[in-house]
Amino acid sequence: MRFSILLLVLYRKLKKASEKNLRFKKYIATMRARILIKTTDGRRGRLFLFDRGRISSRGGGDHAGFDVALVWSDAGTAFRVMSAASDEASFLAAAGGKLKVEGMAYFAQWFTDGVKLIL
Repeated sequence: MRFSILLLVLYRKLKKASEKNLRFKKYIATMRARILIKTTDGRRGRLFLFDRGRISSRGGGDHAGFDVALVWSDAGTAFRVMSAASDEASFLAAAGGKLKVEGMAYFAQWFTDGVKLIL
């Protein structure tokens, strides 16, 4: 539950930043990307849709047609690592097999860099 709420809060922060944060607005202005963050079992997650400056989102972890998916082994690990907001924590999770990237890693890095602009 906490993981799902974290993803919803992240969406709301991204949405607000897309309207008020000039650096972030410029950053997303030309990008079209579908970023999925979910658990391995697909029971929890959220799809973030970026369309040339506009952001929308859909709840749930069972979405097809993404550019990149950040797939967490479980919701507890995802919550701990994502709420830590640490590159090191994410790296250690990936090294330990708790986080996998499906799709084009470029979009994962783009998304991560964008989130850093609003935090």
